[in-house]
Amino acid sequence: MFGAKSNTIRATDDVSFSLKEGEVFVLAGESGSGKSTIAKLILKSIELDSGKIFFEDQEINNQKENLAKIRMNCQMIHQDPYDSINPRMRIGDIVAEPLEIHKVGNKEDRHKRVIEVLQEVKLEPAEDIVKRYPHMLSGGQRQRVVLARALALKPKVILADEPVSMLDVSIRAEMLELMHELQQKYNISFIYITHDLATARYFGQRIGILYMGKIVEIGPVDKVLVKPKHPYTQALIDAISEPDPENLHKERKIRINEAIDIDVYQGCRFRARCPYAIDKCVIEPELEMTSDEHYSACFVKLD
Repeated sequence: MFGAKSNTIRATDDVSFSLKEGEVFVLAGESGSGKSTIAKLILKSIELDSGKIFFEDQEINNQKENLAKIRMNCQMIHQDPYDSINPRMRIGDIVAEPLEIHKVGNKEDRHKRVIEVLQEVKLEPAEDIVKRYPHMLSGGQRQRVVLARALALKPKVILADEPVSMLDVSIRAEMLELMHELQQKYNISFIYITHDLATARYFGQRIGILYMGKIVEIGPVDKVLVKPKHPYTQALIDAISEPDPENLHKERKIRINEAIDIDVYQGCRFRARCPYAIDKCVIEPELEMTSDEHYSACFVKLD
């Protein structure tokens, strides 16, 4: 309503994490938790309201040279291979576009790099692929084009936002294996955004669990997903399809889609859905170490 008091929505709030060279860091959480917003903030697609982001000990700002550095060294793989590339451009031009924007090499150098990177993502014969348009490729092939485009500048960091969720189940494993192979070959750091904990465990090394814009648990993937310390992480794990028929009707303590009718910015944001909530939860818990490199923001630690 015109003139009505607007509600404040914090897409992310007090989020802090680091990314090591050659590491795969997973940001996981249900839809709307703030995962994609963080990726956009890192790439300066949207502006920070507060806080700072650093790349190689240098703060990312809006100076031309600074933006050029971050956008050359940090590339993005979007979720939908149908919407993330221009349908009116040939594949060769799509992959070459970042090289042209950053004025890398001459036309011959760029063509050579395009062929090289298409071969890297196993799109062959590359000399034929460069002449095609996106509609002439399958969904899996288009996502390989997106990966090739991201690799063209030899970036140090790739932000992958649900990169396999739009693909057929039969080819998800192939795409993940390809990304894993190239990540290790070139020691690329990945920020892998997903709601799928199975792919997170396969691809990631460390994981941050986001709930309503805040990291509630963070640590090595195997520790967080095998022995979660936050009830929300446990809820995400419980929501995974159960392959054991005997467990199909097992009662879940936490309803992942339960409505929230509290002020989420006062106290623990998860307390309305948490079966372990106590009086102290009206205070917002901070991340505290539960074991080596494993942190949880919860007053009641799970066993």
